[in-house]
This record gives sequence, C-alpha cells and structure tokens, in this order.
Amino acid sequence: MRSFRREKYVPLGGPDGGDGGTGGSVILKAQAGVDSLAALSHRRQWKAESGKAGGPANCQGGNASDLVLLVPPGTIVVDQTSGLVIKDLATAGESIVAAKGGAGGRGNLFFKTSTNRAPRECTPGEKGEIRRLLLELKVIADVGLVGKPNAGKSTLLSRLSRARPEIADYAFTTKAPILGIVAISPDRSFVLADLPGLIEGAHAGVGLGHEFLRHVERPEVVVMSKCELPGSEDVRHELARAIGHDVIGISAATGQGLDRLLRAVVAELDRKATA
Repeated sequence: MRSFRREKYVPLGGPDGGDGGTGGSVILKAQAGVDSLAALSHRRQWKAESGKAGGPANCQGGNASDLVLLVPPGTIVVDQTSGLVIKDLATAGESIVAAKGGAGGRGNLFFKTSTNRAPRECTPGEKGEIRRLLLELKVIADVGLVGKPNAGKSTLLSRLSRARPEIADYAFTTKAPILGIVAISPDRSFVLADLPGLIEGAHAGVGLGHEFLRHVERPEVVVMSKCELPGSEDVRHELARAIGHDVIGISAATGQGLDRLLRAVVAELDRKATA
C-alpha cells in the first residue's frame, strides 16, 4: 500500500504503507479414514483465499489460511498438462502443496532509504499458482474378496454393505470391482471390493487374467462360503488341515459366521496399520 503519515504537530511525515499478506496455498493431504475422492469430484476448481491488503500506519495485511483437501492414502497426484506423477501420497499424513499462494505486495515503507525518504512506489501482490491436476486412487479398497466364480462373493458383499452387485448363476457375473462400505460402528468402517472371480488359466491371461489381482496384497483371511449346505463342516475341517490355516465358515444366505468374519478382518486391518 502507498500511504504517508500525516499527523498534527509532526512536521516530518513519512511513508507508512504496510506490506500485503501472503495468499493461501492449496494442499493435498492423505488422511486415514478417507476412503474415496467423491468429496472432491463435485467441484472442478478449488481456490484458497487471497491475502489481505496492507494498511496505513505500517499495518501488515493478514496472511490467508491454506486450503487443505483430504484425500485417501494411495492417491497419486498427476500433472494434467505433462502427465508426470508429482507425488504418490502412499501413507496417511503425507501431503503436497498442489498450488502455492502468491506473496504479498510491498508497501511504500519498504522502499524508504536514506536518499529516498518519501517513496511513492509500491508493488502489487503476486498471483497464486494455478495448476491442473489429476487425482488417481491407487488403493480402491481396504479388503478384497478373492475366489472362484459363483463362490458367493457378490452375495457376501451385498450382506455386509449396501452395495447391490449383479448376482446370477453363471461365471463372470462380476467383470469389474464393485465397492461397498462396511460399517463396523458409527465411527469405524472399511471399503470392501468384490473382485472378478478366478478361473483356470487366469495366470496366462484367460478371462480377465490378473488385471485386478496384481493389486491385491496380503494379509489374508480364508473363508469357506455356503456353510449352510450339508457336509460343509467336514469340508471346512479338511480344507483347514490341507492349507495349515484356520478357515472361517460363513453363509451369506443365513448370516452364519459373518460376525466372526468381520472381527477377523478388522483385526487384520488393525495389525497392518500398526505394523
């Protein structure tokens, strides 16, 4: 700001224009508990506030607050113009300045020198950075259902969440991952994905191959579905003995074993989070 001190009985006034404040930056931050980019998709432009103008009497303009946008861990930030990956926000707590706020302008007091006692020049504030970014979510779900076609994965997803996948008695009912949010408590939930079923030769590209399975990582919980059928308990014991791993028997039709399955899944998620 350009301003001069003018006070009665003060014969020697002088420049007293204060500097402007810095504009806010737009920051992307990975936050645990944020499970999608849906909250950001309804707006095409996000803008932080501008800094406040300086004032007379050497008043410094206020700095604007940063605009912090929360994204799920696993979000990849890509420059839309160049296509280059700017940052992989892989873990909770990581952040990146997506667009930096502009510096505040200089008031005429800044330009006062021993030879220039009454400067009239001042500078405007800088414009904030403008960037076009693409946000890609690498981690689509906390838990994935992996198994053969018609094993009851889609039915299980529909029982544990509000997702309504197509359910039918033929292979490849699920051709793309279907997501559902499983609520454990009012303040705890996780994202469950029904992945396309495994068929013989998938490793060689048969069917959908490993298009989605290459993103699946351990830990795992082994489940035998349709335990309402006769003889299923014997099959469960035999499977557990063969793989040397506990097998949880469930029935998406009757609800049997679903509580135990959820407890096991939550325990694995908690263990992975603290590992």
